[in-house]
Amino acid sequence: MGTVATIALTVLAISFMVFVTFFGRLPALRRTPIAWLYRLIWIHLPNALTSLDRRFTGGRVTTSCTRFFNYMMYDRHPTVLIFFLALLLGGEALYLPPAWPQLSTLHKTMGTIAMALPYLFLYLSAASDPGGVTPANHAAEMARYPYDFTLFYPGAVCATCQHLKPARSKHCSVCRRCVARCDHHCIFINNCVGAGNQHWFLLLLLSTAVLTLYGGVLGVHLMAAQMRARFPYWTLLPWRADGGRGMPITDWLIVWSWGMQNGGRGNGGGVWMAAVTLLALMTSPLVWALLGYHLWLVYCGTTTNESMKWSDWQADMDEGLVWKRKMDPGRMKDVTVEPAWTRWPVEAEQVMVRTNDGKPPVGKDLAGYGEWEAVWRLKDIENLYDLGFWDNLVDVCSPYFMFRDPHVPVAEGRLKRKKKRRAKKIYLA
Repeated sequence: MGTVATIALTVLAISFMVFVTFFGRLPALRRTPIAWLYRLIWIHLPNALTSLDRRFTGGRVTTSCTRFFNYMMYDRHPTVLIFFLALLLGGEALYLPPAWPQLSTLHKTMGTIAMALPYLFLYLSAASDPGGVTPANHAAEMARYPYDFTLFYPGAVCATCQHLKPARSKHCSVCRRCVARCDHHCIFINNCVGAGNQHWFLLLLLSTAVLTLYGGVLGVHLMAAQMRARFPYWTLLPWRADGGRGMPITDWLIVWSWGMQNGGRGNGGGVWMAAVTLLALMTSPLVWALLGYHLWLVYCGTTTNESMKWSDWQADMDEGLVWKRKMDPGRMKDVTVEPAWTRWPVEAEQVMVRTNDGKPPVGKDLAGYGEWEAVWRLKDIENLYDLGFWDNLVDVCSPYFMFRDPHVPVAEGRLKRKKKRRAKKIYLA
Protein backbone atom coordinates (compact mmCIF):
# COMPACT_ATOMS: atom_id res chain seq x y z
CA MET A 1 0.00 0.00 0.00
CA GLY A 2 2.98 2.27 0.56
CA THR A 3 3.89 2.37 -3.14
CA VAL A 4 0.30 2.91 -4.22
CA ALA A 5 -0.24 5.61 -1.60
CA THR A 6 2.92 7.43 -2.72
CA ILE A 7 1.84 7.29 -6.37
CA ALA A 8 -1.67 8.43 -5.47
CA LEU A 9 -0.43 11.40 -3.45
CA THR A 10 2.02 12.40 -6.19
CA VAL A 11 -0.64 12.23 -8.88
CA LEU A 12 -3.11 14.11 -6.69
CA ALA A 13 -0.59 16.88 -6.01
CA ILE A 14 0.32 17.23 -9.70
CA SER A 15 -3.34 17.25 -10.75
CA PHE A 16 -4.16 19.90 -8.16
CA MET A 17 -1.25 22.09 -9.26
CA VAL A 18 -2.32 21.80 -12.90
CA PHE A 19 -5.90 22.67 -11.97
CA VAL A 20 -4.81 25.76 -10.01
CA THR A 21 -2.48 26.80 -12.85
CA PHE A 22 -5.13 26.47 -15.56
CA PHE A 23 -8.13 27.86 -13.71
CA GLY A 24 -6.69 30.13 -11.00
CA ARG A 25 -6.52 33.21 -13.22
CA LEU A 26 -10.02 32.93 -14.67
CA PRO A 27 -12.18 35.97 -13.91
CA ALA A 28 -14.96 33.73 -12.58
CA LEU A 29 -12.66 32.46 -9.81
CA ARG A 30 -11.11 35.81 -8.98
CA ARG A 31 -12.48 35.90 -5.43
CA THR A 32 -12.16 32.19 -4.60
CA PRO A 33 -9.51 30.12 -2.77
CA ILE A 34 -8.37 28.79 -6.17
CA ALA A 35 -7.38 32.31 -7.26
CA TRP A 36 -5.70 32.90 -3.89
CA LEU A 37 -3.65 29.71 -4.31
CA TYR A 38 -2.76 30.71 -7.86
CA ARG A 39 -1.44 34.07 -6.64
CA LEU A 40 0.40 32.37 -3.77
CA ILE A 41 2.04 29.71 -5.96
CA TRP A 42 2.76 31.74 -9.10
CA ILE A 43 3.14 35.31 -7.80
CA HIS A 44 3.91 35.66 -4.08
CA LEU A 45 6.22 32.64 -3.66
CA PRO A 46 8.24 33.40 -6.83
CA ASN A 47 8.58 37.03 -5.73
CA ALA A 48 9.80 35.94 -2.30
CA LEU A 49 12.29 33.47 -3.78
CA THR A 50 13.46 36.11 -6.25
CA SER A 51 14.17 38.52 -3.41
CA LEU A 52 16.17 35.87 -1.55
CA ASP A 53 18.05 34.92 -4.71
CA ARG A 54 18.98 38.55 -5.42
CA ARG A 55 20.23 38.91 -1.89
CA PHE A 56 22.40 35.79 -1.76
CA THR A 57 23.39 35.01 -5.40
CA GLY A 58 22.81 38.26 -7.23
CA GLY A 59 19.85 36.79 -9.13
CA ARG A 60 21.71 34.03 -10.97
CA VAL A 61 19.38 31.20 -9.91
CA THR A 62 16.29 33.24 -10.76
CA THR A 63 17.65 34.12 -14.18
CA SER A 64 18.36 30.47 -15.00
CA CYS A 65 14.93 29.33 -13.79
CA THR A 66 13.21 32.11 -15.73
CA ARG A 67 15.00 31.13 -18.92
CA PHE A 68 14.02 27.49 -18.45
CA PHE A 69 10.39 28.40 -17.66
CA ASN A 70 10.14 30.71 -20.67
CA TYR A 71 11.62 28.00 -22.88
CA MET A 72 9.13 25.42 -21.64
CA MET A 73 6.07 27.68 -21.79
CA TYR A 74 6.76 30.26 -24.50
CA ASP A 75 8.92 28.49 -27.07
CA ARG A 76 7.74 26.02 -29.66
CA HIS A 77 9.12 22.57 -28.89
CA PRO A 78 7.54 19.12 -28.50
CA THR A 79 8.69 18.43 -24.91
CA VAL A 80 5.24 18.57 -23.30
CA LEU A 81 3.68 16.80 -26.30
CA ILE A 82 6.20 13.97 -25.89
CA PHE A 83 5.47 13.85 -22.15
CA PHE A 84 1.74 13.59 -22.88
CA LEU A 85 2.34 10.74 -25.35
CA ALA A 86 4.65 8.99 -22.89
CA LEU A 87 1.98 9.28 -20.20
CA LEU A 88 -0.62 7.68 -22.48
CA LEU A 89 1.66 4.94 -23.77
CA GLY A 90 3.24 4.20 -20.38
CA GLY A 91 -0.09 4.04 -18.60
CA GLU A 92 -1.53 1.66 -21.17
CA ALA A 93 1.60 -0.52 -21.11
CA LEU A 94 1.29 -0.91 -17.34
CA TYR A 95 -2.49 -1.25 -17.27
CA LEU A 96 -3.23 -3.68 -20.10
CA PRO A 97 -1.12 -6.81 -19.28
CA PRO A 98 -2.91 -7.55 -15.98
CA ALA A 99 -6.28 -6.20 -17.11
CA TRP A 100 -6.63 -7.61 -20.63
CA PRO A 101 -7.14 -11.30 -19.68
CA GLN A 102 -10.01 -10.29 -17.38
CA LEU A 103 -11.91 -8.26 -20.00
CA SER A 104 -14.89 -9.44 -21.96
CA THR A 105 -15.00 -9.12 -25.75
CA LEU A 106 -17.21 -6.04 -25.44
CA HIS A 107 -14.78 -4.28 -23.12
CA LYS A 108 -11.82 -5.25 -25.29
CA THR A 109 -13.54 -3.69 -28.31
CA MET A 110 -14.66 -0.56 -26.48
CA GLY A 111 -11.30 -0.21 -24.77
CA THR A 112 -9.40 -0.46 -28.05
CA ILE A 113 -11.54 2.30 -29.58
CA ALA A 114 -11.23 4.46 -26.45
CA MET A 115 -7.44 4.11 -26.51
CA ALA A 116 -7.09 4.80 -30.24
CA LEU A 117 -9.17 7.98 -30.48
CA PRO A 118 -6.94 10.28 -28.35
CA TYR A 119 -3.95 9.47 -30.57
CA LEU A 120 -5.98 10.22 -33.70
CA PHE A 121 -7.29 13.55 -32.42
CA LEU A 122 -3.92 14.47 -30.93
CA TYR A 123 -2.34 14.02 -34.36
CA LEU A 124 -5.07 16.03 -36.08
CA SER A 125 -4.85 18.82 -33.49
CA ALA A 126 -1.07 19.03 -33.66
CA ALA A 127 -0.62 18.56 -37.41
CA SER A 128 -3.52 20.70 -38.66
CA ASP A 129 -3.10 24.33 -39.60
CA PRO A 130 -4.84 26.24 -36.77
CA GLY A 131 -5.80 29.00 -39.19
CA GLY A 132 -2.58 30.87 -39.82
CA VAL A 133 -3.11 34.16 -41.61
CA THR A 134 -0.88 34.36 -44.69
CA PRO A 135 -0.74 36.72 -47.68
CA ALA A 136 -2.51 34.03 -49.70
CA ASN A 137 -5.55 33.77 -47.41
CA HIS A 138 -5.50 37.22 -45.82
CA ALA A 139 -8.44 38.53 -47.86
CA ALA A 140 -10.57 35.48 -46.99
CA GLU A 141 -9.71 35.76 -43.30
CA MET A 142 -10.58 39.46 -43.28
CA ALA A 143 -14.05 38.52 -44.52
CA ARG A 144 -14.58 35.66 -42.06
CA TYR A 145 -16.03 37.80 -39.23
CA PRO A 146 -17.25 41.39 -39.07
CA TYR A 147 -15.65 43.72 -36.54
CA ASP A 148 -17.65 44.17 -33.35
CA PHE A 149 -16.29 47.65 -32.47
CA THR A 150 -15.77 46.39 -28.93
CA LEU A 151 -12.99 43.81 -28.83
CA PHE A 152 -11.95 44.25 -32.44
CA TYR A 153 -11.83 47.46 -34.46
CA PRO A 154 -11.12 47.80 -38.18
CA GLY A 155 -7.76 49.22 -39.16
CA ALA A 156 -5.68 47.48 -36.48
CA VAL A 157 -2.32 46.33 -37.84
CA CYS A 158 -0.25 43.43 -36.49
CA ALA A 159 3.04 44.96 -35.39
CA THR A 160 4.91 41.76 -36.28
CA CYS A 161 3.23 40.53 -39.47
CA GLN A 162 2.56 44.07 -40.76
CA HIS A 163 -0.89 43.31 -42.13
CA LEU A 164 -4.40 44.29 -41.12
CA LYS A 165 -5.63 42.06 -38.31
CA PRO A 166 -8.82 40.10 -39.14
CA ALA A 167 -11.54 40.22 -36.50
CA ARG A 168 -11.05 37.61 -33.74
CA SER A 169 -7.46 36.91 -34.82
CA LYS A 170 -4.42 37.11 -32.55
CA HIS A 171 -0.69 37.05 -33.14
CA CYS A 172 0.91 34.07 -31.40
CA SER A 173 4.40 34.89 -30.15
CA VAL A 174 5.22 31.17 -29.98
CA CYS A 175 4.11 30.24 -33.50
CA ARG A 176 5.21 33.68 -34.76
CA ARG A 177 2.12 34.27 -36.90
CA CYS A 178 -1.43 35.55 -36.67
CA VAL A 179 -4.07 32.87 -36.12
CA ALA A 180 -7.71 33.20 -37.17
CA ARG A 181 -10.16 33.00 -34.25
CA CYS A 182 -7.24 32.25 -31.99
CA ASP A 183 -8.21 30.59 -28.71
CA HIS A 184 -4.81 29.94 -27.14
CA HIS A 185 -1.47 28.28 -27.74
CA CYS A 186 -1.56 24.78 -26.27
CA ILE A 187 1.75 23.27 -25.18
CA PHE A 188 0.18 19.79 -25.06
CA ILE A 189 -0.29 19.78 -28.85
CA ASN A 190 2.66 22.10 -29.61
CA ASN A 191 0.32 24.19 -31.71
CA CYS A 192 -2.20 27.00 -31.52
CA VAL A 193 -5.90 26.27 -31.15
CA GLY A 194 -7.73 28.31 -33.75
CA ALA A 195 -10.35 28.26 -36.47
CA GLY A 196 -8.65 25.41 -38.34
CA ASN A 197 -8.25 22.87 -35.55
CA GLN A 198 -10.47 23.85 -32.60
CA HIS A 199 -12.93 21.06 -33.42
CA TRP A 200 -10.10 18.51 -33.31
CA PHE A 201 -8.94 19.97 -30.00
CA LEU A 202 -12.43 19.60 -28.50
CA LEU A 203 -12.56 16.00 -29.69
CA LEU A 204 -9.12 15.41 -28.17
CA LEU A 205 -10.38 16.67 -24.81
CA LEU A 206 -13.56 14.59 -25.11
CA SER A 207 -11.76 11.37 -26.09
CA THR A 208 -9.13 11.82 -23.36
CA ALA A 209 -11.82 12.53 -20.76
CA VAL A 210 -13.74 9.40 -21.80
CA LEU A 211 -10.55 7.29 -21.78
CA THR A 212 -9.49 8.35 -18.27
CA LEU A 213 -12.97 7.88 -16.84
CA TYR A 214 -13.52 4.56 -18.61
CA GLY A 215 -10.09 3.23 -17.62
CA GLY A 216 -10.49 4.33 -14.01
CA VAL A 217 -13.97 2.87 -13.56
CA LEU A 218 -13.00 -0.36 -15.35
CA GLY A 219 -9.90 -0.73 -13.15
CA VAL A 220 -11.97 -0.31 -10.00
CA HIS A 221 -14.47 -2.87 -11.33
CA LEU A 222 -11.72 -5.44 -11.98
CA MET A 223 -10.12 -4.95 -8.57
CA ALA A 224 -13.51 -5.04 -6.84
CA ALA A 225 -14.32 -8.36 -8.53
CA GLN A 226 -11.09 -9.85 -7.17
CA MET A 227 -11.76 -8.49 -3.69
CA ARG A 228 -15.31 -9.84 -3.59
CA ALA A 229 -14.04 -13.25 -4.73
CA ARG A 230 -11.47 -13.31 -1.91
CA PHE A 231 -13.60 -11.52 0.70
CA PRO A 232 -17.31 -12.23 -0.04
CA TYR A 233 -18.52 -9.91 2.72
CA TRP A 234 -16.72 -6.86 1.18
CA THR A 235 -18.42 -4.22 -1.00
CA LEU A 236 -17.37 -0.92 -2.58
CA LEU A 237 -19.50 0.92 -0.03
CA PRO A 238 -18.29 0.05 3.50
CA TRP A 239 -21.70 0.62 5.13
CA ARG A 240 -23.25 -2.01 2.83
CA ALA A 241 -20.62 -4.66 3.51
CA ASP A 242 -21.30 -7.91 5.38
CA GLY A 243 -24.91 -8.12 4.31
CA GLY A 244 -25.71 -4.53 5.18
CA ARG A 245 -24.21 -4.61 8.68
CA GLY A 246 -21.19 -2.62 7.52
CA MET A 247 -17.52 -3.06 8.35
CA PRO A 248 -14.89 -0.92 10.10
CA ILE A 249 -13.17 1.51 7.77
CA THR A 250 -9.76 0.12 8.71
CA ASP A 251 -10.77 -3.41 7.65
CA TRP A 252 -12.32 -1.99 4.47
CA LEU A 253 -9.04 -0.22 3.60
CA ILE A 254 -7.03 -3.37 4.32
CA VAL A 255 -9.11 -5.23 1.75
CA TRP A 256 -8.56 -2.36 -0.70
CA SER A 257 -4.80 -2.69 -0.08
CA TRP A 258 -4.93 -6.38 -0.90
CA GLY A 259 -6.96 -5.71 -4.04
CA MET A 260 -4.52 -3.09 -5.31
CA GLN A 261 -1.63 -5.47 -4.86
CA ASN A 262 -3.40 -8.46 -6.43
CA GLY A 263 -5.79 -6.94 -8.95
CA GLY A 264 -3.93 -8.62 -11.81
CA ARG A 265 -4.78 -12.20 -10.80
CA GLY A 266 -1.44 -12.60 -9.04
CA ASN A 267 0.67 -12.10 -12.18
CA GLY A 268 2.72 -9.34 -10.56
CA GLY A 269 1.09 -6.44 -12.38
CA GLY A 270 -1.75 -5.70 -10.00
CA VAL A 271 0.02 -2.83 -8.24
CA TRP A 272 0.77 -1.13 -11.57
CA MET A 273 -2.79 -1.54 -12.78
CA ALA A 274 -3.94 -0.04 -9.47
CA ALA A 275 -1.52 2.86 -9.87
CA VAL A 276 -2.75 3.63 -13.39
CA THR A 277 -6.34 3.32 -12.21
CA LEU A 278 -5.67 5.92 -9.52
CA LEU A 279 -3.92 8.13 -12.07
CA ALA A 280 -6.91 7.89 -14.41
CA LEU A 281 -9.45 8.61 -11.67
CA MET A 282 -7.51 11.60 -10.34
CA THR A 283 -6.79 13.21 -13.71
CA SER A 284 -10.23 12.56 -15.18
CA PRO A 285 -11.92 15.46 -13.31
CA LEU A 286 -9.24 17.83 -14.60
CA VAL A 287 -9.75 16.75 -18.22
CA TRP A 288 -13.54 16.94 -17.88
CA ALA A 289 -13.17 20.40 -16.36
CA LEU A 290 -11.07 21.55 -19.32
CA LEU A 291 -13.65 20.13 -21.72
CA GLY A 292 -16.46 21.81 -19.83
CA TYR A 293 -14.59 25.12 -19.85
CA HIS A 294 -14.10 25.05 -23.61
CA LEU A 295 -17.72 24.03 -24.21
CA TRP A 296 -18.73 26.98 -22.03
CA LEU A 297 -16.63 29.21 -24.28
CA VAL A 298 -18.49 27.81 -27.29
CA TYR A 299 -21.81 28.45 -25.53
CA CYS A 300 -20.79 32.06 -24.88
CA GLY A 301 -19.58 32.58 -28.44
CA THR A 302 -16.11 33.56 -27.31
CA THR A 303 -12.56 32.24 -27.01
CA THR A 304 -9.99 32.06 -24.23
CA ASN A 305 -8.26 35.10 -25.71
CA GLU A 306 -11.53 37.03 -25.96
CA SER A 307 -12.66 36.05 -22.45
CA MET A 308 -9.57 37.79 -21.08
CA LYS A 309 -10.47 40.90 -23.09
CA TRP A 310 -14.01 40.77 -21.69
CA SER A 311 -12.49 40.55 -18.20
CA ASP A 312 -10.54 43.75 -18.88
CA TRP A 313 -13.75 45.44 -20.01
CA GLN A 314 -15.47 44.41 -16.79
CA ALA A 315 -12.62 45.82 -14.73
CA ASP A 316 -12.98 49.16 -16.54
CA MET A 317 -16.76 49.03 -16.10
CA ASP A 318 -16.28 48.68 -12.37
CA GLU A 319 -14.41 51.98 -12.45
CA GLY A 320 -17.04 53.71 -14.61
CA LEU A 321 -14.80 54.17 -17.63
CA VAL A 322 -16.86 52.36 -20.32
CA TRP A 323 -19.37 53.95 -22.68
CA LYS A 324 -21.45 52.69 -25.58
CA ARG A 325 -23.77 54.01 -28.25
CA LYS A 326 -25.62 52.68 -31.26
CA MET A 327 -24.00 51.84 -34.57
CA ASP A 328 -25.55 53.38 -37.66
CA PRO A 329 -26.77 50.43 -39.77
CA GLY A 330 -26.51 52.51 -42.92
CA ARG A 331 -22.96 53.74 -42.35
CA MET A 332 -20.44 53.87 -45.17
CA LYS A 333 -17.63 51.34 -44.76
CA ASP A 334 -14.02 51.82 -45.74
CA VAL A 335 -13.54 48.61 -47.71
CA THR A 336 -9.77 48.93 -47.51
CA VAL A 337 -9.84 48.12 -43.79
CA GLU A 338 -13.31 46.58 -43.41
CA PRO A 339 -14.06 44.38 -46.43
CA ALA A 340 -17.51 43.01 -47.12
CA TRP A 341 -18.23 39.88 -45.08
CA THR A 342 -20.31 37.11 -46.64
CA ARG A 343 -20.87 34.34 -44.09
CA TRP A 344 -21.76 35.97 -40.75
CA PRO A 345 -25.50 36.72 -40.39
CA VAL A 346 -25.24 39.87 -38.22
CA GLU A 347 -23.03 42.91 -37.77
CA ALA A 348 -22.22 45.30 -34.95
CA GLU A 349 -25.11 47.18 -33.34
CA GLN A 350 -23.01 49.10 -30.82
CA VAL A 351 -19.71 50.89 -30.31
CA MET A 352 -17.80 50.52 -27.04
CA VAL A 353 -15.04 52.86 -25.88
CA ARG A 354 -13.01 53.51 -22.74
CA THR A 355 -12.25 56.91 -21.27
CA ASN A 356 -9.62 57.90 -18.75
CA ASP A 357 -11.73 60.33 -16.76
CA GLY A 358 -15.08 58.56 -16.65
CA LYS A 359 -16.71 61.22 -18.82
CA PRO A 360 -18.49 60.57 -22.15
CA PRO A 361 -16.06 60.50 -25.07
CA VAL A 362 -15.92 63.38 -27.50
CA GLY A 363 -14.75 63.55 -31.10
CA LYS A 364 -16.30 63.54 -34.52
CA ASP A 365 -14.16 60.63 -35.69
CA LEU A 366 -15.78 58.17 -33.27
CA ALA A 367 -18.06 55.56 -34.83
CA GLY A 368 -21.75 55.32 -33.98
CA TYR A 369 -24.42 57.93 -33.44
CA GLY A 370 -26.60 59.28 -30.63
CA GLU A 371 -25.89 59.83 -26.98
CA TRP A 372 -23.22 57.89 -25.12
CA GLU A 373 -24.50 55.59 -22.36
CA ALA A 374 -22.45 54.44 -19.38
CA VAL A 375 -22.06 50.65 -19.11
CA TRP A 376 -21.60 48.90 -15.79
CA ARG A 377 -22.30 45.23 -16.58
CA LEU A 378 -21.26 42.94 -19.39
CA LYS A 379 -24.74 41.52 -19.70
CA ASP A 380 -25.90 44.96 -20.89
CA ILE A 381 -23.83 44.75 -24.07
CA GLU A 382 -24.01 42.58 -27.13
CA ASN A 383 -21.54 39.89 -28.11
CA LEU A 384 -21.62 39.94 -31.89
CA TYR A 385 -20.05 36.50 -32.12
CA ASP A 386 -22.72 34.69 -30.08
CA LEU A 387 -25.42 33.14 -32.26
CA GLY A 388 -26.67 30.62 -29.70
CA PHE A 389 -24.96 27.38 -28.68
CA TRP A 390 -25.75 25.26 -31.73
CA ASP A 391 -24.78 27.88 -34.28
CA ASN A 392 -21.66 28.64 -32.25
CA LEU A 393 -20.83 24.94 -32.35
CA VAL A 394 -21.40 24.87 -36.11
CA ASP A 395 -19.01 27.81 -36.44
CA VAL A 396 -16.35 25.91 -34.47
CA CYS A 397 -16.81 22.59 -36.27
CA SER A 398 -17.37 24.02 -39.77
CA PRO A 399 -15.56 27.37 -39.88
CA TYR A 400 -16.39 27.87 -43.55
CA PHE A 401 -20.09 27.08 -43.22
CA MET A 402 -22.21 29.81 -44.83
CA PHE A 403 -24.61 31.11 -42.20
CA ARG A 404 -26.53 33.19 -44.70
CA ASP A 405 -27.03 33.67 -48.41
CA PRO A 406 -24.94 36.73 -49.38
CA HIS A 407 -27.73 37.75 -51.76
CA VAL A 408 -30.30 37.99 -48.93
CA PRO A 409 -30.43 41.46 -47.34
CA VAL A 410 -28.53 41.74 -44.07
CA ALA A 411 -31.55 43.06 -42.18
CA GLU A 412 -33.48 39.84 -42.77
CA GLY A 413 -30.64 37.71 -41.40
CA ARG A 414 -30.32 40.06 -38.45
CA LEU A 415 -33.97 39.67 -37.47
CA LYS A 416 -33.78 35.90 -37.64
CA ARG A 417 -30.60 35.63 -35.58
CA LYS A 418 -31.30 38.36 -33.07
CA LYS A 419 -34.10 36.29 -31.55
CA LYS A 420 -31.58 33.62 -30.68
CA ARG A 421 -29.15 35.86 -28.85
CA ARG A 422 -28.99 35.82 -25.10
CA ALA A 423 -27.28 38.13 -22.64
CA LYS A 424 -24.56 36.03 -20.98
CA LYS A 425 -22.02 36.91 -18.34
CA ILE A 426 -19.17 36.54 -20.76
CA TYR A 427 -16.58 37.33 -18.10
CA LEU A 428 -17.43 34.01 -16.42
CA ALA A 429 -15.63 32.38 -19.34
